[in-house]
This record gives sequence, structure tokens and C-alpha cells, in this order.
Amino acid sequence: MTTDAGFFMDWDGNVRRTDDPGGGYRCDVDRGARYVGVLSKSGALVHEATFYKDQAALDKAGIKGTLVPGSHPWGKEGAA
Repeated sequence: MTTDAGFFMDWDGNVRRTDDPGGGYRCDVDRGARYVGVLSKSGALVHEATFYKDQAALDKAGIKGTLVPGSHPWGKEGAA
């Protein structure tokens, strides 16, 4: 897997960038499978999500979540 830039939805319904997921996490991306694995610093899988390559892909899927920066804490809905 790679760290290709794109987007995914976190467990709070926020949209996050795969290259800046925040929370000390990192993303492994499989573009072919449209898969994002969110990993902790120790490498533990903490979240799985669908990979969206761009805003058009989010719109096509009907994703309406708020795009939050990596500085936005996990466990809180919407932009701070």
C-alpha cells in the first residue's frame, strides 16, 4: 500500500485527507481497491474507510461530511 493523496471519511462523519489524517495517525492507501487503512504510531489498524481521489469522487458518492484539517481532533464532529 501507499500514502497516495486523497480523501476518506472518519468515524465521526468528517472528511479527512489521507496525507494529513491527524491524531498521530497515518494512512495506507490501496487506490485499486479504493481502501484506506488508518494506522496508529505503533502500526495498529484503528479505522478502515473508502478512498476518494478528489472532491468530484466525494460528490459522486453523495458524501456531505465537512473537510477537517489534521489538527482537528478525532472524536469530534465538524470543523473546529
